Amino acid sequence: MPAPGPPGKAPKAMLKTATRPGSRSAVTTVSDDEFRKFCDLIYRRTGMSYGETKRYFVDHRLLERVAQTESPSVQSYLSLLRFDTTGRELELIVNALTVNETYFWREEHQFACLTRSILPDILARKRRGDRLRIWSLPCSTGEEPYSIALWLLENWPEVDHWDVEILASDIDTRVLEAARAGIFDARSVQRLSHSVLGRYFTRLPDDRWQILDALRGSIEFSRVNVSDRDQMAGFRDVDVIFCRNMLIYFDDVSRREAAEAMFSCLTPGGYVCLGHSESMSRISSLFDVRRFDDAIVYQRPFR
Repeated sequence: MPAPGPPGKAPKAMLKTATRPGSRSAVTTVSDDEFRKFCDLIYRRTGMSYGETKRYFVDHRLLERVAQTESPSVQSYLSLLRFDTTGRELELIVNALTVNETYFWREEHQFACLTRSILPDILARKRRGDRLRIWSLPCSTGEEPYSIALWLLENWPEVDHWDVEILASDIDTRVLEAARAGIFDARSVQRLSHSVLGRYFTRLPDDRWQILDALRGSIEFSRVNVSDRDQMAGFRDVDVIFCRNMLIYFDDVSRREAAEAMFSCLTPGGYVCLGHSESMSRISSLFDVRRFDDAIVYQRPFR
Protein backbone atom coordinates (compact mmCIF):
# COMPACT_ATOMS: atom_id res chain seq x y z
CA MET A 1 0.00 0.00 0.00
CA PRO A 2 1.48 2.87 -0.91
CA ALA A 3 2.07 6.27 0.28
CA PRO A 4 -0.62 8.87 0.57
CA GLY A 5 -0.29 12.00 -1.51
CA PRO A 6 2.06 14.90 -1.06
CA PRO A 7 2.14 16.62 2.32
CA GLY A 8 1.28 20.24 2.89
CA LYS A 9 -1.92 22.25 3.13
CA ALA A 10 -3.22 24.50 0.38
CA PRO A 11 -5.97 27.12 0.56
CA LYS A 12 -9.42 25.63 0.13
CA ALA A 13 -10.02 28.06 -2.73
CA MET A 14 -7.60 25.92 -4.75
CA LEU A 15 -9.80 22.84 -4.39
CA LYS A 16 -11.32 21.53 -7.57
CA THR A 17 -15.05 22.10 -7.50
CA ALA A 18 -17.13 18.97 -7.18
CA THR A 19 -20.29 19.52 -9.16
CA ARG A 20 -23.19 17.18 -9.60
CA PRO A 21 -24.11 16.67 -13.26
CA GLY A 22 -27.27 18.61 -14.07
CA SER A 23 -27.12 20.60 -10.82
CA ARG A 24 -26.46 24.31 -10.37
CA SER A 25 -25.10 23.79 -6.86
CA ALA A 26 -21.64 22.56 -6.08
CA VAL A 27 -19.92 21.04 -3.07
CA THR A 28 -16.65 22.93 -2.85
CA THR A 29 -15.47 22.48 0.73
CA VAL A 30 -15.08 19.85 3.41
CA SER A 31 -15.75 20.98 6.95
CA ASP A 32 -13.39 20.14 9.79
CA ASP A 33 -15.99 17.79 11.25
CA GLU A 34 -16.53 16.04 7.89
CA PHE A 35 -12.78 15.69 7.44
CA ARG A 36 -12.43 14.08 10.87
CA LYS A 37 -15.34 11.71 10.26
CA PHE A 38 -14.00 10.68 6.87
CA CYS A 39 -10.46 10.10 8.16
CA ASP A 40 -11.83 8.10 11.09
CA LEU A 41 -13.88 5.91 8.76
CA ILE A 42 -10.91 5.25 6.46
CA TYR A 43 -8.69 4.52 9.45
CA ARG A 44 -11.15 2.00 10.91
CA ARG A 45 -11.58 0.25 7.57
CA THR A 46 -7.98 0.25 6.33
CA GLY A 47 -5.59 1.36 9.09
CA MET A 48 -4.41 4.28 6.93
CA SER A 49 -4.00 7.41 9.02
CA TYR A 50 -4.40 10.91 7.57
CA GLY A 51 -3.83 14.14 9.48
CA GLU A 52 -3.92 17.86 8.76
CA THR A 53 -0.68 17.71 6.78
CA LYS A 54 -2.58 15.69 4.14
CA ARG A 55 -5.70 17.87 4.34
CA TYR A 56 -5.58 19.32 0.83
CA PHE A 57 -4.90 15.95 -0.76
CA VAL A 58 -7.68 14.19 1.18
CA ASP A 59 -10.23 16.99 0.60
CA HIS A 60 -9.47 16.98 -3.12
CA ARG A 61 -9.97 13.22 -3.47
CA LEU A 62 -13.06 13.25 -1.26
CA LEU A 63 -14.73 16.01 -3.27
CA GLU A 64 -14.00 14.11 -6.49
CA ARG A 65 -15.91 11.11 -5.16
CA VAL A 66 -18.75 13.37 -3.94
CA ALA A 67 -19.11 14.64 -7.52
CA GLN A 68 -18.75 11.26 -9.19
CA THR A 69 -21.41 9.68 -6.95
CA GLU A 70 -23.67 12.73 -7.43
CA SER A 71 -23.98 13.08 -3.66
CA PRO A 72 -25.70 16.36 -2.64
CA SER A 73 -23.29 16.88 0.27
CA VAL A 74 -20.18 15.47 1.87
CA GLN A 75 -22.33 14.17 4.72
CA SER A 76 -24.55 12.23 2.33
CA TYR A 77 -21.46 10.76 0.69
CA LEU A 78 -20.17 9.66 4.08
CA SER A 79 -23.48 7.90 4.67
CA LEU A 80 -23.22 6.21 1.29
CA LEU A 81 -19.69 5.07 2.12
CA ARG A 82 -20.60 3.87 5.60
CA PHE A 83 -23.63 1.81 4.53
CA ASP A 84 -22.42 0.46 1.18
CA THR A 85 -22.64 -3.27 1.77
CA THR A 86 -20.96 -4.10 -1.55
CA GLY A 87 -17.66 -2.52 -0.50
CA ARG A 88 -17.33 -1.02 -3.97
CA GLU A 89 -17.32 2.62 -2.89
CA LEU A 90 -14.70 1.95 -0.22
CA GLU A 91 -12.58 0.30 -2.92
CA LEU A 92 -12.93 3.35 -5.18
CA ILE A 93 -12.10 5.92 -2.51
CA VAL A 94 -9.12 3.88 -1.32
CA ASN A 95 -7.91 3.72 -4.92
CA ALA A 96 -8.20 7.51 -5.06
CA LEU A 97 -6.24 7.95 -1.83
CA THR A 98 -3.29 5.75 -2.71
CA VAL A 99 -0.29 6.95 -4.72
CA ASN A 100 2.21 4.35 -5.85
CA GLU A 101 5.88 5.20 -6.33
CA THR A 102 8.10 2.27 -7.24
CA TYR A 103 10.58 0.89 -9.76
CA PHE A 104 12.51 -2.31 -10.49
CA TRP A 105 15.22 -3.43 -8.05
CA ARG A 106 14.36 -0.72 -5.54
CA GLU A 107 16.48 -1.11 -2.38
CA GLU A 108 18.49 -3.74 -4.20
CA HIS A 109 20.55 -4.57 -1.08
CA GLN A 110 17.54 -6.42 0.34
CA PHE A 111 17.33 -8.66 -2.71
CA ALA A 112 21.03 -9.40 -2.26
CA CYS A 113 20.32 -10.23 1.38
CA LEU A 114 17.51 -12.52 0.25
CA THR A 115 19.74 -14.75 -1.87
CA ARG A 116 22.95 -14.49 0.18
CA SER A 117 21.58 -14.86 3.70
CA ILE A 118 17.83 -15.28 4.12
CA LEU A 119 17.19 -18.12 1.69
CA PRO A 120 20.20 -20.23 2.77
CA ASP A 121 18.96 -19.96 6.35
CA ILE A 122 15.37 -20.90 5.48
CA LEU A 123 16.23 -23.70 3.07
CA ALA A 124 18.59 -25.34 5.53
CA ARG A 125 15.38 -26.41 7.29
CA LYS A 126 13.67 -27.71 4.14
CA ARG A 127 14.18 -30.60 1.76
CA ARG A 128 15.13 -29.84 -1.82
CA GLY A 129 12.00 -29.46 -3.91
CA ASP A 130 9.90 -28.08 -1.04
CA ARG A 131 7.75 -24.99 -1.46
CA LEU A 132 9.22 -21.54 -0.83
CA ARG A 133 6.66 -18.74 -0.39
CA ILE A 134 7.63 -15.07 -0.83
CA TRP A 135 4.97 -12.37 -0.42
CA SER A 136 5.14 -8.78 -1.71
CA LEU A 137 2.80 -6.66 0.43
CA PRO A 138 1.90 -4.11 -0.83
CA CYS A 139 2.92 -4.92 -4.38
CA SER A 140 1.83 -1.66 -6.03
CA THR A 141 2.03 -1.87 -9.85
CA GLY A 142 4.13 -5.03 -9.74
CA GLU A 143 7.71 -3.82 -9.85
CA GLU A 144 8.56 -5.43 -6.51
CA PRO A 145 7.22 -8.97 -7.06
CA TYR A 146 8.59 -9.03 -10.59
CA SER A 147 11.92 -7.76 -9.21
CA ILE A 148 11.98 -10.69 -6.79
CA ALA A 149 11.37 -13.11 -9.64
CA LEU A 150 14.04 -11.54 -11.85
CA TRP A 151 16.56 -11.38 -9.02
CA LEU A 152 16.10 -15.06 -8.23
CA LEU A 153 16.45 -16.02 -11.89
CA GLU A 154 19.55 -13.88 -12.36
CA ASN A 155 21.33 -14.31 -9.03
CA TRP A 156 20.28 -17.57 -7.38
CA PRO A 157 21.57 -20.77 -9.02
CA GLU A 158 19.30 -22.86 -6.76
CA VAL A 159 16.10 -21.40 -8.19
CA ASP A 160 15.27 -24.48 -10.30
CA HIS A 161 15.59 -26.84 -7.33
CA TRP A 162 12.75 -25.37 -5.28
CA ASP A 163 9.01 -24.84 -5.70
CA VAL A 164 9.10 -21.02 -5.59
CA GLU A 165 5.75 -19.32 -5.11
CA ILE A 166 5.63 -15.52 -5.30
CA LEU A 167 2.49 -13.85 -3.94
CA ALA A 168 1.64 -10.19 -4.50
CA SER A 169 -1.10 -8.18 -2.80
CA ASP A 170 -2.33 -4.62 -2.55
CA ILE A 171 -5.45 -2.81 -1.34
CA ASP A 172 -5.64 -0.75 -4.57
CA THR A 173 -7.47 -2.58 -7.35
CA ARG A 174 -6.13 -0.21 -10.03
CA VAL A 175 -2.52 -1.04 -9.33
CA LEU A 176 -3.30 -4.76 -9.23
CA GLU A 177 -4.79 -4.49 -12.72
CA ALA A 178 -1.66 -2.69 -13.91
CA ALA A 179 0.57 -5.27 -12.23
CA ARG A 180 -1.19 -8.13 -13.98
CA ALA A 181 -0.72 -6.37 -17.33
CA GLY A 182 3.00 -6.04 -16.58
CA ILE A 183 3.62 -2.96 -18.77
CA PHE A 184 6.19 -0.45 -17.49
CA ASP A 185 7.62 2.86 -18.66
CA ALA A 186 11.28 3.66 -19.09
CA ARG A 187 11.58 5.12 -15.60
CA SER A 188 10.38 1.91 -13.95
CA VAL A 189 12.96 -0.24 -15.72
CA GLN A 190 15.86 2.24 -15.75
CA ARG A 191 17.94 0.22 -13.27
CA LEU A 192 17.67 -3.00 -15.27
CA SER A 193 20.50 -3.89 -17.63
CA HIS A 194 19.94 -4.23 -21.37
CA SER A 195 20.55 -7.96 -21.10
CA VAL A 196 17.84 -8.39 -18.43
CA LEU A 197 15.40 -6.31 -20.48
CA GLY A 198 16.19 -8.41 -23.54
CA ARG A 199 15.66 -11.72 -21.76
CA TYR A 200 12.49 -10.99 -19.82
CA PHE A 201 10.66 -8.12 -21.56
CA THR A 202 9.10 -7.26 -24.88
CA ARG A 203 9.61 -3.69 -26.07
CA LEU A 204 6.42 -1.80 -26.87
CA PRO A 205 5.84 1.56 -28.59
CA ASP A 206 6.46 4.78 -26.64
CA ASP A 207 9.47 3.28 -24.85
CA ARG A 208 7.37 0.92 -22.74
CA TRP A 209 8.25 -2.62 -21.76
CA GLN A 210 6.04 -5.63 -21.04
CA ILE A 211 7.28 -8.49 -18.94
CA LEU A 212 6.99 -11.92 -20.56
CA ASP A 213 3.75 -13.88 -20.20
CA ALA A 214 5.51 -16.74 -18.41
CA LEU A 215 6.62 -14.42 -15.60
CA ARG A 216 3.29 -12.62 -15.43
CA GLY A 217 1.54 -15.94 -15.03
CA SER A 218 3.92 -17.14 -12.34
CA ILE A 219 2.88 -14.53 -9.76
CA GLU A 220 -0.42 -14.70 -7.89
CA PHE A 221 -1.94 -11.22 -7.46
CA SER A 222 -4.73 -10.56 -4.97
CA ARG A 223 -6.44 -7.69 -3.19
CA VAL A 224 -5.66 -7.62 0.52
CA ASN A 225 -6.46 -5.09 3.22
CA VAL A 226 -3.82 -5.52 5.92
CA SER A 227 -6.31 -4.31 8.53
CA ASP A 228 -8.81 -7.03 7.60
CA ARG A 229 -8.03 -9.99 9.85
CA ASP A 230 -10.11 -12.39 7.77
CA GLN A 231 -8.23 -11.52 4.58
CA MET A 232 -4.85 -11.79 6.28
CA ALA A 233 -5.85 -15.12 7.80
CA GLY A 234 -5.99 -16.54 4.29
CA PHE A 235 -2.18 -16.39 4.08
CA ARG A 236 -0.18 -18.93 6.05
CA ASP A 237 3.23 -20.62 5.92
CA VAL A 238 4.88 -17.65 4.20
CA ASP A 239 8.69 -17.76 4.34
CA VAL A 240 9.51 -14.14 3.46
CA ILE A 241 7.38 -10.99 3.45
CA PHE A 242 8.52 -7.83 1.70
CA CYS A 243 6.49 -5.07 3.36
CA ARG A 244 8.36 -1.91 2.47
CA ASN A 245 7.29 1.68 3.04
CA MET A 246 3.72 0.93 4.06
CA LEU A 247 3.75 0.95 7.86
CA ILE A 248 5.13 4.50 8.00
CA TYR A 249 1.68 5.68 6.92
CA PHE A 250 -0.06 3.90 9.81
CA ASP A 251 -0.32 5.07 13.40
CA ASP A 252 1.19 3.09 16.28
CA VAL A 253 -1.89 0.96 16.88
CA SER A 254 -2.33 0.06 13.19
CA ARG A 255 1.37 -0.71 12.81
CA ARG A 256 1.29 -3.08 15.75
CA GLU A 257 -1.83 -4.83 14.44
CA ALA A 258 -0.27 -5.19 10.98
CA ALA A 259 2.92 -6.60 12.51
CA GLU A 260 0.88 -9.13 14.48
CA ALA A 261 -1.01 -10.13 11.33
CA MET A 262 2.24 -10.64 9.40
CA PHE A 263 3.67 -12.62 12.32
CA SER A 264 0.72 -15.02 12.05
CA CYS A 265 1.21 -15.38 8.28
CA LEU A 266 4.88 -16.35 8.61
CA THR A 267 6.16 -19.82 9.21
CA PRO A 268 8.39 -20.03 12.32
CA GLY A 269 11.81 -18.80 11.24
CA GLY A 270 10.30 -16.70 8.44
CA TYR A 271 11.42 -13.16 7.70
CA VAL A 272 9.99 -9.68 7.17
CA CYS A 273 11.86 -7.06 5.12
CA LEU A 274 10.81 -3.47 5.84
CA GLY A 275 11.73 -0.21 4.13
CA HIS A 276 14.99 1.54 4.98
CA SER A 277 13.26 4.12 7.21
CA GLU A 278 11.18 1.55 9.11
CA SER A 279 12.10 -0.46 12.19
CA MET A 280 10.13 -3.41 13.53
CA SER A 281 11.88 -2.92 16.87
CA ARG A 282 9.85 0.28 17.36
CA ILE A 283 6.62 -1.44 16.34
CA SER A 284 6.50 -4.89 17.92
CA SER A 285 8.58 -7.11 20.18
CA LEU A 286 7.37 -10.27 18.44
CA PHE A 287 10.29 -10.42 15.99
CA ASP A 288 13.99 -11.03 16.42
CA VAL A 289 16.33 -8.54 14.74
CA ARG A 290 18.73 -10.19 12.27
CA ARG A 291 21.69 -8.14 11.09
CA PHE A 292 23.15 -9.56 7.90
CA ASP A 293 25.91 -8.04 5.77
CA ASP A 294 23.47 -6.63 3.23
CA ALA A 295 20.48 -5.62 5.37
CA ILE A 296 18.72 -5.63 8.72
CA VAL A 297 15.63 -7.83 8.62
CA TYR A 298 13.20 -9.30 11.15
CA GLN A 299 12.59 -12.97 11.91
CA ARG A 300 9.70 -14.79 13.50
CA PRO A 301 11.26 -16.79 16.36
CA PHE A 302 10.96 -20.57 16.56
CA ARG A 303 9.81 -20.42 20.18
